[in-house]
Amino acid sequence: MLNMLDDCSRLFVGSKIYPRETILAYMDFLSAAFLEYGRPLVLYVDWHSIFYTQNPDALTELGQALKFYGVSFRYAPTPQAKGKIEREHQYWQGRLPALFAAEHIRQIAAANAVIHDLRQHRNKYEVHRELGLAAQTAWDQALAEGRSVLRPVIPDAWWPYVWSHKQKVRVGDDGRIQIGNSRIRLEVPPRTSVVLCQHPDGSQSVLAQMPDPARKPIILFTNRPK
Repeated sequence: MLNMLDDCSRLFVGSKIYPRETILAYMDFLSAAFLEYGRPLVLYVDWHSIFYTQNPDALTELGQALKFYGVSFRYAPTPQAKGKIEREHQYWQGRLPALFAAEHIRQIAAANAVIHDLRQHRNKYEVHRELGLAAQTAWDQALAEGRSVLRPVIPDAWWPYVWSHKQKVRVGDDGRIQIGNSRIRLEVPPRTSVVLCQHPDGSQSVLAQMPDPARKPIILFTNRPK
């Protein structure tokens, strides 16, 4: 389960179960949270390999996606430093197993629908012990008083491709590349290097180049839903 918490208001800006903790899970999770609440300046994270590389001058794929939209990582120096979010993990661990058992919820989609409603209820109505306010009230006050650096998200042409798992592949001598069980022809010369994008929903796209804010995407193939 992935969770994201606003440090100021304690608002849950995202809570969702995924089959596995993968790069695509994070791409899906963060892009949805940013669309709903806006882009933060910084995400406070641990030293997981999805967030951190052994080369301090390099970014992970997720770090590159965040940088494209002006978001960076700050790394927790110790496990204890992430105590706020760990306490919120316990919030879910103390509620969800018994609830799912009582309601006979066994599918991830059904579980996430329940989690969405619980997250909204918790944000709006449960008073935080330290703040003395519900998280949504604290969030709204911060916005009203200008104590927010969140930036609204207006998805640009790159948005669905930045939030995908990308790898460079070379077009074969037959002018095709392998996508799933099919060989797909592309309108580029053989042996051209292209970018294969795996989207969180399972669809694929092929781009002429990696995302670049100074250029528009050239889409050579996509089976993304319209």
